[in-house]
Parts: sequence; C-alpha cells; structure tokens
Amino acid sequence: MALSLLLRCNSLPETGAFYASLPGFSVSPVDRDPLVVEGHGCALLFTGTDLWKMPPAFSGTLYIAVADVDALWEQVRDGATVAWPLQDMPYGTREFAINDCNGYYVAFRQQD
Repeated sequence: MALSLLLRCNSLPETGAFYASLPGFSVSPVDRDPLVVEGHGCALLFTGTDLWKMPPAFSGTLYIAVADVDALWEQVRDGATVAWPLQDMPYGTREFAINDCNGYYVAFRQQD
C-alpha cells in the first residue's frame, strides 16, 4: 500500500520550484491545488489552503529511500539547507536531511 501525504505549504510556486530543483522529482503545474510532487517512489501533495487553521507544521521527518544516497548528497548539498549531513547512523542507515522551503525535514536514506 502506498502512502501519500497532504501538507500545507506557504506558497505553491515556491514549493514547486524547490522540489523541481531536487534530482528525481517531478512536479505538477503550480497553478493546481494540491501541488503533486512525485519521485523516488513517493508522492507528496502540498496545499496552500488553510485546511487545518494553522501554519505549516509537522513534528517529524519525511524519509525517502533512494538508490544512491551518496550521489544524491553530492547533487544537493551545496544548494539546500542541510539539517544533517550524510552519515552512517547508529540505527543502521546511511542518510542525510535537508529542510524544504516550508520548514519540513526531508531525509534521504540508502534504499535497502
């Protein structure tokens, strides 16, 4: 079963541009709400509508499994706000994380 997340964003055009700049993602036209971001086997939906009566917030990390985390790190490290650099974690993954333009933590881990 696939999981899709609907998240509030500050700006559909800014969010679309952010994810379109990341390798491996495709983005639906930014004039549609929700904005659909797909890549690396996941789908993220972003809405500019205040469905929850609060600003964008998420008390967690979005983990995305990728085939080659080292190569992706080299492609994004200088152009993104790094939450934590590429490293081998004590719980057995090799991963890094960035902050997206809405403040969400997006981590990429080596696919098992």
